Amino acid sequence: MKKIRPYGMVAPALIIFLVFSIYPIGYMIYLSFHNWDLINPVKQFVGMNNFKDLINDALFLQVIRNSIVYMIVTVLGSIILGTLLAVFLNKDTRISRILQSVTFAPYVISMVSVAFIWQWIMDADYGLLNYFLNFFGISNIDWLNNTSIAIFSLAVISIWKSLGYNALIILAALKSVPKYIYEAAQIDDTKPMKVFFKITLPMISPSLFFLTIMNIISSFKVFETISLITAGGPINSTNTLVYYIYEYGFKYNKIGYASAAGVILFLILGIMTIFYFKVLSRKVHYR
Repeated sequence: MKKIRPYGMVAPALIIFLVFSIYPIGYMIYLSFHNWDLINPVKQFVGMNNFKDLINDALFLQVIRNSIVYMIVTVLGSIILGTLLAVFLNKDTRISRILQSVTFAPYVISMVSVAFIWQWIMDADYGLLNYFLNFFGISNIDWLNNTSIAIFSLAVISIWKSLGYNALIILAALKSVPKYIYEAAQIDDTKPMKVFFKITLPMISPSLFFLTIMNIISSFKVFETISLITAGGPINSTNTLVYYIYEYGFKYNKIGYASAAGVILFLILGIMTIFYFKVLSRKVHYR
């Protein structure tokens, strides 16, 4: 009985994990080898045809490029700006505590609300952003309908929303760094930049490691902003993998094709995560 009891205690969580995580992944892989229109019960086995069609689809290759560009911009922007903001807020003052609450506020706002707010801010004719830029003599910029900058505009929205969360995680890591290390550096008359790169960054590297992998996964899952603001346009320039899967699965009823794209997304994330852990985990300093 004592040997069975631990398994009984973890059984509810294990069942939920199997039903809502493992089974959907397995069923998606199964569907990727079939054609199914979501209406008729018959599923036609097509083997690797869905994957061959994806690889030969120029639109899908563009979607992958968009996803990678979006991921790079959002991850770098979120981590770098979050670190700088955390360093700025790393003060034990009342103003600093107020600013911490203010910067975290966007993270708890629903993505739908954020999308509508930024759609107005970036409006080409009446947007607040262009209104301020006009004071500096800059003419109106079509942030969301220009194929060259639309994906970067959406990345800015993601960075703004996640900035407070990243900053607070890094801020907590900064506060856990022993003060005697900084005191020793001060005695040695070490320059501030050297202290930051040689002491601060290595000491907070576990938090940076965690945030980087979470931001990578989150950037590949982007959906709401694209669905509500650009719908993948203009000319497919903001279409990413999850929205592409949604379109083919629920707009065009090509469930097998969409499932194949989902399998590729799963493989991309898996390979990137394994590579990240294998290579960059060596740079993480655990005290």
